[in-house]
Amino acid sequence: MANEQHTRSASVRPRVEPRRSASSGDPRDVLARLTRGPDRAGRVTHTEHLPPRNGRHAQWPDRIRPEVIDAVQHAGIDRPWEHQARAAAHALDGESVIIATGTASGKSLSYLVPVLSTLLDGSEAPNGRGATSLYLAPTKALAADQRRAVTDLAAPLGTAVRAAVFDGDTPVEEREWVRLYANYVLTNPDMLHRGLLPGHSRWSSFLRALRYVVIDECHTYRGVFGSHVAQVLRRLRRLCARYGSEPVFLLASATSAAPGEGAARLTGVRPVEITEDTSPRGETVFALWEPPLTELEGERGAPVRRTATAEAAELLTDLATQGVRTVAFVRSRRGAELISLIAQDRLAAVPAPRRPGTAEDAPTGADGAGGAGAAEVAATVPDEVGAAVPGGDGAAGSGPGGDGAAGSGPGGVVSAGGRRGGLSSRIAAYRGGYLPEERRALERALHTGELLGLAATNALELGIDISGLDAVLITGYPGTRASLWQQAGRAGRAGQGALAIMIARDEPLDTYLVHHPDSVFRTPVESTVLDPHNPYVLAPHLCAAAAEIPLTEADFDLFGPETAQLLSKLEQRKLLRRRSSGWHWTRKERAADLTDIRGSGGKPVQVVEAGTGRLLGTVDAGAAHTTVHEGAVHLHQGRTYVVRQLDLEDRAALVEEASPPWTTMARDTTSLAVLETEAEVPWGEARLCFGSVEVTNQVVSYLRRRLITGEVLGETKLDLPPRTLRTRAVWWTVTEDQLDAARIDPEILAGSLHAAEHAAIGMLPLFATCDRWDIGGVSIALHPDTLLPTVFVYDGQPGGAGFAERAFHTARAWLTATRDAIAACECEAGCPSCIQSPKCGNANDPLHKRGAIRLLTELLRSAT
Repeated sequence: MANEQHTRSASVRPRVEPRRSASSGDPRDVLARLTRGPDRAGRVTHTEHLPPRNGRHAQWPDRIRPEVIDAVQHAGIDRPWEHQARAAAHALDGESVIIATGTASGKSLSYLVPVLSTLLDGSEAPNGRGATSLYLAPTKALAADQRRAVTDLAAPLGTAVRAAVFDGDTPVEEREWVRLYANYVLTNPDMLHRGLLPGHSRWSSFLRALRYVVIDECHTYRGVFGSHVAQVLRRLRRLCARYGSEPVFLLASATSAAPGEGAARLTGVRPVEITEDTSPRGETVFALWEPPLTELEGERGAPVRRTATAEAAELLTDLATQGVRTVAFVRSRRGAELISLIAQDRLAAVPAPRRPGTAEDAPTGADGAGGAGAAEVAATVPDEVGAAVPGGDGAAGSGPGGDGAAGSGPGGVVSAGGRRGGLSSRIAAYRGGYLPEERRALERALHTGELLGLAATNALELGIDISGLDAVLITGYPGTRASLWQQAGRAGRAGQGALAIMIARDEPLDTYLVHHPDSVFRTPVESTVLDPHNPYVLAPHLCAAAAEIPLTEADFDLFGPETAQLLSKLEQRKLLRRRSSGWHWTRKERAADLTDIRGSGGKPVQVVEAGTGRLLGTVDAGAAHTTVHEGAVHLHQGRTYVVRQLDLEDRAALVEEASPPWTTMARDTTSLAVLETEAEVPWGEARLCFGSVEVTNQVVSYLRRRLITGEVLGETKLDLPPRTLRTRAVWWTVTEDQLDAARIDPEILAGSLHAAEHAAIGMLPLFATCDRWDIGGVSIALHPDTLLPTVFVYDGQPGGAGFAERAFHTARAWLTATRDAIAACECEAGCPSCIQSPKCGNANDPLHKRGAIRLLTELLRSAT
């Protein structure tokens, strides 16, 4: 009974009962069936059993309106958990609060109850809107899901609570009603930045009555994106003060280190921390899974493991045949499409699932559902992370970029097996870049339980209510422990036992983690890294703020210590003009259009079918050069297209449907210049430095790789313009004497530096809240600015994102782990598990594994 109440308090959706799968029982049994057979048993490197936990109840504060308590009880929730009641009390006291508790712990109800009570009070004002609330979600999908949840919960309150979504999908005819009458507006930071704040005069009655700002999944606001959102929130606070309100911030987050400090950096307001989770939890079985080695050879003859993509597709297939409702999280949009497509193919001939534990169980293992042919194809389909994101090594460098991160936007739908029947019709993909109606269709299918298996990017990692899941597959370490636990927590939301499996990709960090479980299960989650005072972030927001209301010196404390200096530079650039009333925006263009807060480098590129003119979807501008260049293979809704033309001026990629037996991977070159050294630490004769750099990157060609074997079929040159990035980097140099001590002769110097750079990039996410696609690197045997052998690791965003700075401050531990990861790998000359990079523009050449180990050992000998 307690567990059922826990589910209802978490999802606030008691009236939607998803289909229950036949095997939603003991997760140990599910794992045992997955590992049946000698070829499977050895793939689990560690199993962690997280015991169930009892919940502790409390009472709602007396100040909560009885009608709201009745509505909550009507939803089947008699009493709150202690942390919910505490959060509500602080909110009613006018104190900002951050609730940083586990997935499915009822964070939504913690803020909804005080918000609804206050809105009910406000509905009795003469104008019917004496109090309003603004809800911010990182994705449209989450905002739409929460609107459904609040509408269901507030139904007994009649018209007192008028919830409405205001985002890019809101029809124009509805927007005026939202501005004038809604008192619970759900939106995202992008719409707040581009729509609500620039048009604040039309929102004056809403802002004047604004009592609460709810920031859901606030741990996702990190790096440059988080820095932009921090400045958007400061602009919001400034406008509220102009209209006479001072809203309370209610933040919900996955567990993180120092959540109050992160929330204060984000909002500029120090909140009360609530971190003790008093909700109940069912048992979770968490397995670390390493795919087996194959007989294939990769670049430079390196041994190749079976890909995490293929492994996840096979496990998703096997779980579906058992009737286990599963989400497979994957890092890239293309990866989500591939896993869904492979699972659908394997399930096409499989009958409906029977009761587990009987003699009629569907077989598991490589020769299970779908037959040996499908398994053989799945075993050799390459992981598509590298092909789906921008970046690559240039002169021995690794470029940044990413897809499926916060900037990917909301997920979308693959119409799961519309051409198929049986189980294959209950498998789908969920990723960014799809059209709004496709997203809504998949969300409905999730809520009704029509889907049995889903391959999803991290758009689904967030708090969308997907009650009833039994298992989660995590295809590769998601970049942070916070995301890892957030994804794992998607299963078991009805309080029953849950199974989570992290499948290691063939790269240094994943391999390290599956063999060092303490780094997963005994290490605290990270703190959120963001820098609101980054001048590349702050400057366009000062322009936007000046366009909203002229800036004055009274605003300096709000926007930070860099404000005065930046205003002078903006005057010199004739973007702002100083008058007696303050600094004014001088241009005809919208100031809010100066920056893309997602950091994707501009407006997205539209993917258009050449023959019909049909819009298939979009690709982030920063990813266009590497993913939709001429000749690129592009996947959409399970169909394969080839890009015939990329028009950068019109931001369109024209594609034609085709079925080539290859995939494509972009190659690029990277050069780096040091602009300023801001900090320097001597490590004996070596130097560890941090500062500003300028990175020039150009996509120059692409490889065609055979789909089945990964064999390189050829390289095609491309003519794309270079792109320049000013950012922050950490770098280290070594002297000739140190090279002699490490026995590094000139023949292996470049390969040793290159290998160390690759491995360091792969390991940095263990020490900073970044993804390897957020950062890049360059190594060079004689850099013109340092005049020494140098390895650089840089942030992949203008002005920096805080990752390189974190690397500088944890360099000894970071580079020690890097050396240990290379040394522990069983390969002879280097492989993707240690020194090869999936985004290397130099085709992983040259690389020297043993030289990298000796070089890092010598570098660390005098590290402080």
